[in-house]
This record gives sequence, C-alpha cells and structure tokens, in this order.
Amino acid sequence: MESALEYHTARALLEWQVDLGATEAILDAPVNRYDVPEKRKAPEQPAADAPIRKVEIDPVEVAQQMAKSASSLDELQAALAQYPHCSIKNGARSLVFSDGHAAARVMIIGEAPEREEDRIGKPFVGRVGQLLDRMLAAIDMDRTAQTEEQAVYLANVMPWRPPQSRDPLPDEIAMMMPFVQRHVELVDPDFLILMGNIPCQGVLKQRGITRLRGTWVEAFGKPCLPMFHPSHLLRNPNAKREAWADLLSLKARINSAVSS
Repeated sequence: MESALEYHTARALLEWQVDLGATEAILDAPVNRYDVPEKRKAPEQPAADAPIRKVEIDPVEVAQQMAKSASSLDELQAALAQYPHCSIKNGARSLVFSDGHAAARVMIIGEAPEREEDRIGKPFVGRVGQLLDRMLAAIDMDRTAQTEEQAVYLANVMPWRPPQSRDPLPDEIAMMMPFVQRHVELVDPDFLILMGNIPCQGVLKQRGITRLRGTWVEAFGKPCLPMFHPSHLLRNPNAKREAWADLLSLKARINSAVSS
C-alpha cells in the first residue's frame, strides 16, 4: 500500500512540474555544467536532395595546356592522341597528323581527313592528294623532297575524320586551334597556306574562301595565303585558274625571299 502511495504521489508531483513548464528531469544533486565535457558535433551531412556542384571543364583551356607542354612534333602528336574532349576521335580510324618534311619552308593546313586519309593515316591522299601533288609539282615543290626549298609540310585543322565527312563544328574547331598553333610554332615555316574554309575559320576567324583566296595576310606571325582546297577544285574545275594564280603568287614570294 505504501509503495502504491509513493508511486501515485511521485506521478502527481511529476505532472505538476510538467504543468509548470519543466522540460528536464531534476537530479538528486546539483551538477556543475562547466565540468561536463561538450559533446562533439557530428559533421553536417548535405541534404539528400541538395544539388551536386559539378566542376566545369573548359576543353579549349585543356587543349592550350596540353599543346603548350609539347616540345616536339612527336610530343604534340602524343598530346593530340591523349586529348579527351573531342568526340570525333571516337568514330575515326586514324589520327591524321602530318606528312612531308618538317624543315620545309612552306606549311599547308587543310580542313579535315576524308575517308581515304582516315584509312591511310596521312593528310591529302587519294584523288585530293594526287591533285595537290600535281599543283605543287607545277611550281617545283614536292612533299617527298628533302631540301627545304622544294619540300612542303602538310597538316589539317582536324586530325580525325568527322562522321560522314561533315564539316567540323565551331566548338570542335576551337578545341583544335591550340594544337594547330603549336604545330606551326614547332615546324616554324616561312610561309603558311590555308586550304579551304575550315582553316580560314579557325586561324583567321573568317569564312568565304572565294573572297579570301589570293590575298596575303599574317597569321601566327607568318605570311599566310588562303587557297582553294583540292577537293573544291575537283568539284569546280573552273576554279583551277584561280588556284594556279595563287600557286604563282606563292612561288614569287619564295623566290623573293631567297634573293633578298
């Protein structure tokens, strides 16, 4: 009976304290809270629905860093092979890097590999390459020549064949330009030839090869001449007259530089 009374009495007292607003149990003896160590707070966890912040990667900046680190043509080719941000490479068979003599005074930059170039792994082959070789032979130049005066060095803006041989997109061209610029710096030619709209778009930031061709400009610190691409000449034989005039202009510049 006594224990039951104590229970009901204790309960009534507890309810009375709750009614008064008590929120903590009262101990039998006072506690100095300054002597009680603070509990370590667990690190805050991000909410389950909090958005994950993605790190933005600039493909052009990556290309600039990779191209700048190349101190030779072999290293530049390896950097291109390792470059991860151009999806065109996933559908291409070959990395088409260059052909010709690296000490040549003339460097020709074309557009992008076509089927035959992708198969062989060299720029300007097949019907396009045969026409270019005849054009060069007309002014005593040859991609197989070993003398600087007669030799020529060939490369493309895009080292991989785009799907269905379509034109490269502006962002794809922008990714490749740091590699193109470094390519020119390493070869260090006396004259630069831009064959077609794609190199003019990338190097000169202009399109319209019919308007641009035949006029010497400066690019990458070099005398630069836009010309029709041989593929354009195969489709438009009437344009060969303008191409011949441009070849003569190149030959005159070379001869003038030799005599001066």
